[in-house]
Amino acid sequence: MPLEEPVLEPRSESLADAAAEAAGGPISPRARRADDPDIVEAIDRLVVQMGGIPGTYPAKLVRELAQTALKLIPDGRDVGEIKLITNSVKEMRYAYRVFGKYKDPHKVTIFGSARTPESHPDYKACVEFSKLMAEAAWMSITGAGMGIMQAGHVGPGRKASFGVAIRLPFETTANEVIAGDEKLIQFRYFFTRKLMFVSQAEAVALFPGGFGTLDEAYETLTLVQTGKSSPMPIVMVEGAGGDYWKSWDKWAKDHLLARGWISPEDPAIYYIAKDPADAARHIVRFYRNYHSSRYVRDDFVVRLQRPLRPEDVARLEDEFRVLIKTGGMLLRGPMEGEEDHPNLPRLVFRHTRHKFGMIRSLIDRINDMEPPPGPPADSAPVPAAT
Repeated sequence: MPLEEPVLEPRSESLADAAAEAAGGPISPRARRADDPDIVEAIDRLVVQMGGIPGTYPAKLVRELAQTALKLIPDGRDVGEIKLITNSVKEMRYAYRVFGKYKDPHKVTIFGSARTPESHPDYKACVEFSKLMAEAAWMSITGAGMGIMQAGHVGPGRKASFGVAIRLPFETTANEVIAGDEKLIQFRYFFTRKLMFVSQAEAVALFPGGFGTLDEAYETLTLVQTGKSSPMPIVMVEGAGGDYWKSWDKWAKDHLLARGWISPEDPAIYYIAKDPADAARHIVRFYRNYHSSRYVRDDFVVRLQRPLRPEDVARLEDEFRVLIKTGGMLLRGPMEGEEDHPNLPRLVFRHTRHKFGMIRSLIDRINDMEPPPGPPADSAPVPAAT
């Protein structure tokens, strides 16, 4: 799911910027500062000429992006560093543009080995899983190569597939399902590619693989564990008779959990599916009532498809008290500064910013609860709490 950062107070942003500048100011004392009034004015004129609206937050962010680029000159950065930054921003801009054409469908990112042959049970399981997700109106994102990546495209077909490819000397072409499609995006860097894998998905499916697959698995788990990514289902799937993920789960509990290197609630972040159908059901159920979440300053805001009963809110507050820093849980409308999905009800509480595995358990409990009778939550505005 797209990463959603807290809504920050302008003063907080200014303090953060000032601290960054103090840590690394311009190397050249003769250089102009990128925040000089005439330079800011010149940038703002360019923003307006490109269609930006003066005084808006997006226009401010674009100005800061331009100022950051200009600071590379007095900083004395070498060509290689400037090239890396430039290419990274260009890759992200283009990828966001492509994904932006398909904002509405849910998307599942599928990770797994490029070496898995078509005859392998894991390949067949991935074809079945991705086909089931397409039947549930989801699109699949894979690395566009062979093996599990190809299987993740065979199931849903070209129309419901995204390819997020990496340029490697030994993987130069995309699989035949996605090759030539406008939804095939080529990346130079692993880190920009992995950003898209996670930020554009509402679920992740992990199939057996090697170093690359485990790298992607651990990064996804870490992002959810630390709250750097919005909560989402992470399912581990494989073909009939396989024990890859069961063996990994035993190792994680014997060597990580038992030694205190992960917390007792962390295994709740992932789910080992019985088969492809079980994996698909698990993902779809995650969004039975849960819609999305974000932070608004220190408050954790859970958007819901339908409201909860007052007694269920009280029950959640009691069961998950350890997640609440102060106060309780409140069912309300949009918070100040929230513009997305204004008609959806919110469950709001002041979060401790710890125990994100329990956030996943909280969402599961929300989905288990039966909402009160009535029309869908988005059929009429939800009044904001006073």
